[in-house]
Amino acid sequence: MLKATDSGFDIQGVLDLLPHRYPFLLVDRVISCDCEKEIHALKNVSFNEPMFNGHFPGNPIFPGVLLLEGLAQAAGLLGFRITEQKSTANDLYLFAGIDNARFKRQVVPGDTIHYHVTFEKERRGIWKFSGRAEVDGELAASADIICARREV
Repeated sequence: MLKATDSGFDIQGVLDLLPHRYPFLLVDRVISCDCEKEIHALKNVSFNEPMFNGHFPGNPIFPGVLLLEGLAQAAGLLGFRITEQKSTANDLYLFAGIDNARFKRQVVPGDTIHYHVTFEKERRGIWKFSGRAEVDGELAASADIICARREV
């Protein structure tokens, strides 16, 4: 069950909603979620993460594609919270597309990524979200995320 703190929730709440697990869970905590339109989640980037073994030795950079995946996971969390009254345990949000992806800043070990995702619209099970990933108040990446809600 979600442990709410000021409309946010801890890692257990994230695990209750997302099917992702180590090493592919890219949201550590939800800072705030209004359950209708916006979510603010975060990920703490540690040097101990497996991708840094090869990306890149001697110059660790968090992969841009994982910034996008983190935005998609935050969008999935928001989708689950929006539909909480209507959803079932079998609901799953699948990454269906991405538009307007831009990368503006490198993310390195020691950074905290703040995901800000806004629900834009839903039509016939296809959800559109606008997202940005920030570090220290600077834009690291932004994209429009398209998810498909599906019962499994």
